[in-house]
Amino acid sequence: MIQQKLQRACVLGVIIFCFVFTTVVNAVVPKSEKAVLLELYTSTQGQKWNTVWDIDTPVDTWYGVTVQNGHVVEINLFRNNLVGSLPESIGELKYLVSLNLAFNIISGEIPKGIAQLNKLEVLKLEMNRLEGGIPAEMGNMKSLVKLSAFNNFLSGKIPESLGNIQTLKELNLSSNNLTGRIPSTLGELSKLESLGLFENKLYGSIPGELGKLGNLKELVLANNELGGEIPKEFGQLASLKVLQIQNNNIFSFDHIEGMDSGQFLVFDYDKAKGEAGKENKYKNIDAIKTRMADTKFEDEMEE
Repeated sequence: MIQQKLQRACVLGVIIFCFVFTTVVNAVVPKSEKAVLLELYTSTQGQKWNTVWDIDTPVDTWYGVTVQNGHVVEINLFRNNLVGSLPESIGELKYLVSLNLAFNIISGEIPKGIAQLNKLEVLKLEMNRLEGGIPAEMGNMKSLVKLSAFNNFLSGKIPESLGNIQTLKELNLSSNNLTGRIPSTLGELSKLESLGLFENKLYGSIPGELGKLGNLKELVLANNELGGEIPKEFGQLASLKVLQIQNNNIFSFDHIEGMDSGQFLVFDYDKAKGEAGKENKYKNIDAIKTRMADTKFEDEMEE
């Protein structure tokens, strides 16, 4: 009996040791990853954050940082008063899966190094003060599912390379200063469910290639300088529920009749520019503010 108790005690001791050892190992991240976090902390005035890091404690105890198997896999500093620019070294967090820096006061450009995050699935940079162009290198982020950078001051053209991110389901670049044409390469994003380019300075015709996006549920192109006609290929967008193309320079809505009006929850277009005298069979709902509010609400829920 005594021998059995001793054996059980030994087994229990081994289990406890393994648990403690594993926990300690998982908490210790490489010095290189910790250095990147410290650079982020310094470059965004970490001492003034709403919730600051105690940099003398293990990294896995730092607010918004998730560590798994000894590596940093998530950073969530949503609405935490980050002020400053993002360090180029952020691309060295090779195991990062999610980066949420939304609703802060981050300025400067999106560092090109961010494109080195090959495992990154979620990148949320909305509601900041980022400026400059979107790095073309971001087209190499082959794991990215969600890219949200609305309400910044981003300028230049939308990189054609974004069409290479075959995993992308959500792309929201609304409310920036982006110019040029909508890249036809976005039509290659076969998994895309939501495309938001609202309120930029985009011009030219809407590429017919967008009609290939069979999984697209939401397409918001309103408040730009887009011209031409509605592509006939839009009749193929069977999954589309939200379509907002109003406040542009589109002169022909002939192909709207090829779309199934019954599928829409929101359908906004410049009805005054449509064919006068024809019966309006579409729901014309002024929902821009509602949709933007919904986007913000979703982010607040993810805090």
